[in-house]
Amino acid sequence: MSVRAMRMTSRSFLVATALCLVACGRKAPTDPPLATPTLTLSHDAAPLGSPVEITYTFEVAASAPPVKENYKVFVHVLDSDNDLMWTDDHDPPVPTTQWKPGQKIEYTRTVCIPLYPYVGEAVFRMGLYSGTTQRRVILSGDTLGQQEYRVAKIQLLPQTENVFTAFKDGWHMPETPVNDAHIEWQWTKKKDAIVAFKNPKKDSLFYFEVDNPSRAFPDGQHVQVKMRDRVVDDFTLRPQQLILHKVPLPAAQLGTEEMVELTVSVDKTFVPAQIDGGNSKDGRELGIRVFHAFIQPGK
Repeated sequence: MSVRAMRMTSRSFLVATALCLVACGRKAPTDPPLATPTLTLSHDAAPLGSPVEITYTFEVAASAPPVKENYKVFVHVLDSDNDLMWTDDHDPPVPTTQWKPGQKIEYTRTVCIPLYPYVGEAVFRMGLYSGTTQRRVILSGDTLGQQEYRVAKIQLLPQTENVFTAFKDGWHMPETPVNDAHIEWQWTKKKDAIVAFKNPKKDSLFYFEVDNPSRAFPDGQHVQVKMRDRVVDDFTLRPQQLILHKVPLPAAQLGTEEMVELTVSVDKTFVPAQIDGGNSKDGRELGIRVFHAFIQPGK
């Protein structure tokens, strides 16, 4: 059965259930709305693969009763055919059991748009749900039914609209997980790896998202990012820690050359086949795993 057919079946079931409740003289739940959700994007249009700052806001109702469970936020991004492209489900930074009537909960998350094979308008839907029972919470807003609310839209542009970036020396080939072809990473294979990009010749941000899923180095790895021997980022990457750094690159520092190179330096590398109890047959030399190395020019 296709995904769309499954959705149609689910909707038919919900309609039948509602009719049954009415026929039996029972009423659907009428809990008061807990809050009003809104979502603001840093860009109305963005290319595939680019980072977007998403600001989530919940205006807690003045009459909201005490919340007894820490609900999760679900975020679904759908294309023009209402097919799900990606999600940004998460726990709000202020647990819902701490929300107070009339309070404004607001926070920002950085999300890199997946390389989904679609260009056009996409719609953000969101809501709250119980991680235990999966029951969704009644909110106020542009409801689509089933306690799901339309909160924003974005125009997705071709990936070619991004600043041209190339992984040069010191990288293994790109990889994707078995269950999600829209996620991609590349391992560094030496202590130095080079990222080259077309010079935007204006103040920019370098988005650098990395991790190391191995426990090869309990004390972590020392990572530096250099431009023309000048260190622009310096940090320690802990085992199984996913981090996203936003590194300012001023126009004066980028210079006037058409292409600019960044060198990613790691103090320690490892071979999976030689550690982790011998469970891996991977004989490659690995440094760190890079999900995004992205240049975003300023406005």
